[in-house]
Amino acid sequence: MLLLSEEHGVQGMLAKRLSEFGFAEVPGDARERLQARMRAQHLFTLGLTAELFRVLEDFSKAGIDAIPVKGPVISLLAYDDPALRSYGDLDLLLRHKDIQPAIRRMLAMGFEPDLSVTVVQSQKVPGEYLFRRPGTQRLVELHTEQTFRHYPKPMRIEEMLTRRRPVVLDGRAVQVLSLEDEIVFDCIHGAKDFWERLMWVSDVAALLTKNPGIDWQKVRQNASVVNAHRMLHTGVQLAVITFGTPIPDDIAEAIQQDAPAGILCEKIRNWLPHAGHHPLSLTARAIYRMKMAGGGIAGARYLARLSFSPTEDDWEEAGAATRRSRLWEAVRRPFRLIRKYGAGE
Repeated sequence: MLLLSEEHGVQGMLAKRLSEFGFAEVPGDARERLQARMRAQHLFTLGLTAELFRVLEDFSKAGIDAIPVKGPVISLLAYDDPALRSYGDLDLLLRHKDIQPAIRRMLAMGFEPDLSVTVVQSQKVPGEYLFRRPGTQRLVELHTEQTFRHYPKPMRIEEMLTRRRPVVLDGRAVQVLSLEDEIVFDCIHGAKDFWERLMWVSDVAALLTKNPGIDWQKVRQNASVVNAHRMLHTGVQLAVITFGTPIPDDIAEAIQQDAPAGILCEKIRNWLPHAGHHPLSLTARAIYRMKMAGGGIAGARYLARLSFSPTEDDWEEAGAATRRSRLWEAVRRPFRLIRKYGAGE
């Protein structure tokens, strides 16, 4: 059970729930291991949160707007505890026009980029701009509207920034996404990763449970403008099926009318227990991507964009990334995906 909870990123929730029952019928050695892991997790997340404040303060002085997402923020918003949820890095969302100044600030603060400086300072857009604090396990990922390529339509980052709101994280005010943007963001993120970990379903369920006054009209509108209505329906339905999360009748009716979302939920529930250890075949992945984007022409366009948009994995395989043409990288990408996911089909 301990290993499975760790694989799914829910060991903090497991520890909290077991403690409410006084760890009844839990073997002593298992209890000690779980509590030791939670102490280590708390220490690690305290260090990450301190790092978050340093980066946000430095960015603010440089005039760079940045919003923390996932990590300690979702742990606070969903569970009222920035250290309860498992996470291993910090994620910051900023405008793409600010990415080069942000890279310079990260380097000035002593962080090392995961990619070469030449690549991160080029016009190529990776899946994220990853930086490491030397000598520690602290990672910071910078994201922009262009790195979030799994949005079916471009992220409306300017609108999201105007809707941000303050929350108190470890005694300090931090700007975060609006609740209605957060729900859509989390559902798109879960869909991107095939909802392979229970943690992501739990996040949605906890957000909905903790915030019964959600403006669902705004949620649906925010999802609709980026064509993520099916991703929203799937994420919310998974929360309802898995955790019995209560939702208003109108959104429940809209979800019920989206039959493909229900089919996707059934398929996800089949592979969810494996925590990503039984990856889908290339064909299954392609069908999933198309259906998540609404199917039909919209789904085909979404799949084609993901299939031919090179990432840092394609650059590394091609070698000498800055010297390769984008067309060449785009042509090579489907063949890399076939080698990675198509074996055995």
